[in-house]
Amino acid sequence: MIWLLSGIVLWATIHFVPSVLPGFRSKMISTMGEKPYSGVFALVVLAALIMIIAGWRSFIPVVVYVPPAWGANFAFLLMFAAVVLFGAAHAKTNIKRVIRHPQLTGMLFWAIAHIVSNGDSRSLILFTGLGLWAAAEMSLINHREGVWVKPERASVKSEVIGATVGVVVFLVLIALHPYFAGVSPLPA
Repeated sequence: MIWLLSGIVLWATIHFVPSVLPGFRSKMISTMGEKPYSGVFALVVLAALIMIIAGWRSFIPVVVYVPPAWGANFAFLLMFAAVVLFGAAHAKTNIKRVIRHPQLTGMLFWAIAHIVSNGDSRSLILFTGLGLWAAAEMSLINHREGVWVKPERASVKSEVIGATVGVVVFLVLIALHPYFAGVSPLPA
């Protein structure tokens, strides 16, 4: 359990640096340069992911609650929204005109979907931890950046491309989920 918790804390800590310690970030960039700082940041994020995965695999789960009967269907729909939001963060889309932080909102949806559909201890620790991080990160970014300036409208073509990519990525994740998570995400 210590590896899982440590990985979540490291993940949150390194992502909080730009909002909580902007002076530290600026000092590191001026000392190291932008690319080396980004490289160190990426290595720390990778280390956090490795710790999370190792912690997950070594943690023997204990059933905390039985997920509700509607949990799998709700999680399936929420995961579709999460994937679309995640993709919207990296494309020109009108979703960004409605949701300020589509990627972090997608991460929060991902966490909620997995909390609703899993009732074991390691799932609760992982998904609650990362869900709380995503919610806190949105708040910190809002505080750091101030008033939200909405982007320009995206074209219909951009929306269609974004939606198509979102559907394809979702279908690929459904197909691969049994291999990387050990269970089918399809509702029974």
